[in-house]
Amino acid sequence: MYTLRRWWDRHGLRMGLVCLALGSAWVLRQTQGAAVFEIYQQVSRPFESMPASADRIESAEMQELQQRLAELESQNQQLQEMLGYVQSRPTGGITAPVIGRSADHWWQQVTLGRGSRDGIEVGGIVAGPGGLVGRITHITPSTSRVLLVSDPTSQVGVTISRSRHMGYMRGQAANRAVMEFFDKVPDVQPGDVVSTSSFSQLFPPGFPIGRVESVNLSKSPAPEAVIELSAPIHALEWVVVYPNSRTEVPGSP
Repeated sequence: MYTLRRWWDRHGLRMGLVCLALGSAWVLRQTQGAAVFEIYQQVSRPFESMPASADRIESAEMQELQQRLAELESQNQQLQEMLGYVQSRPTGGITAPVIGRSADHWWQQVTLGRGSRDGIEVGGIVAGPGGLVGRITHITPSTSRVLLVSDPTSQVGVTISRSRHMGYMRGQAANRAVMEFFDKVPDVQPGDVVSTSSFSQLFPPGFPIGRVESVNLSKSPAPEAVIELSAPIHALEWVVVYPNSRTEVPGSP
């Protein structure tokens, strides 16, 4: 017994470590390392960074907020410009949002979110930042339809502001229109301002429309000029509708 005790005192610690190692190896084999993995997860969790998916979500949310802020700033600027534009025009204007536009008729017509109960009437003059946009052709109690000056069927009596030479303008389904002069040799040059004429039966005189971009004096049967429209017809969001006291004569520009 004494000999066994001396042997245990000398080799007991070593045997205990060997048994612990063998037991741990057996446990790892039986659990396939799940226990160690779980311990590692518990220990390292406080030091882990946020998952990549969470970072992507946070980044996307931040981008969305930035885009919303940019859109709100853009709308605010447009409303401020529109308010200043209304204040600079004659009285009686009704601000109206553009609520409808067909891709097939993008340059022909738009629908406004104001109608007869808001005071809009057929024949009303529609203008936007920069100048004339068109006129009201149809109304309902809450909406109205605008025939744009860029519509190929639209004709507007116009004049060159500098020289007072007159003609009529027809749309080209684009942000440019063509002016055909009444005179055979008109005084016109690129950069001249074009506005509605006093002979127009559909629009009052003096509404700005655009500027002369190029001139073709040899065009037959009458000289022509390409007019760059000043109103951003391709990107309208808000317009102002004015009452029109002029009597509409069918077929007159």
